[in-house]
Parts: sequence; C-alpha cells; structure tokens
Amino acid sequence: MKRIVAPAIFVVCLAIARPAAAQRTDQAYKNAVGVTFGWWNGAALSVKHFFNENTVGEARVSFWQYGGEVCGLYEHYEDFGTVPGLKWYAGVGGHAGSHNNGYAKYYPSRTDGLYAGPDGVLGVDYKFAGAPINVSFDVQPRLDIPGPYFTVWGGLGVRFAF
Repeated sequence: MKRIVAPAIFVVCLAIARPAAAQRTDQAYKNAVGVTFGWWNGAALSVKHFFNENTVGEARVSFWQYGGEVCGLYEHYEDFGTVPGLKWYAGVGGHAGSHNNGYAKYYPSRTDGLYAGPDGVLGVDYKFAGAPINVSFDVQPRLDIPGPYFTVWGGLGVRFAF
C-alpha cells in the first residue's frame, strides 16, 4: 500500500502543476482577474474575458461605505502603435447598484435606494511579456438613473492574466 501512495501523490502533483506551468506569459491573454482602483475612492473586483482577439467582456463588482454596485462592459481592443502588449480600448455597458442614507450627506437628494444606468469606457491596457500581469487605465463616464446624475469612474486596473 505504501508503494502505491507515494507514486499516486506524485501523479496528482504533476496533474496540478502542468496546467499552472502552461499559463500564458506572452503578451496575449484570454482571461484576467484582479482589482480596479477608482480615481478618488473605492475599488472594484474585475474579471475580463476575450471572446476573440478584439472583443472583450468585463464585469466589475464594488462595495463602498455607502453601498455596492455591479457593472458589465463590452469592449473593443486595438493595438496602440508599435509597442508590443499595449492596446487601447473603447466600449459600452451598464451598471446597477444601491446606496444608503449616508450618501445623502454629500448629495441631499440621494437618500437610500437603487440606481442603474448606461456606461461608456475608454482606456489603455498593457500585458507584461514574461509575466502573468496585466495593467490598465480607463475613464468610465456614466449616467445614474433616477436623477439623472452624470458621474465619471474608472482608474487603474491590476490583474492576473491567464
């Protein structure tokens, strides 16, 4: 029995390590998971998925002291000049969230409630060669309804790319 356990553990370790060794370290990636740090406050968990070379879906989920929000974006990517791994992107999407009464100290008409609205996004994205790290910086103008309130979000994204 002892002669079977050690080789079995070795085979299981190889099976787990093989996909990890195969992760992409070049400048192309299919998926990325990480955090987008907002311009002036807050952060969002971020997941990106490439449907093809130029089409990306991104989901962001954020929580802050006055509420929380989900956001979905459909983005189009293109090369940015001749710098390998650097791309620009633009897209559209939407968001929905809630805020509590604490938010009213900044905006008295915005007591607790739900909101939703359309988003736009424009940014740059860079994938480091030889490392599974992706960074991005974007501007995300948006409209909150009811209101309407026009706001701008976006910021610095840091993700694990695979």
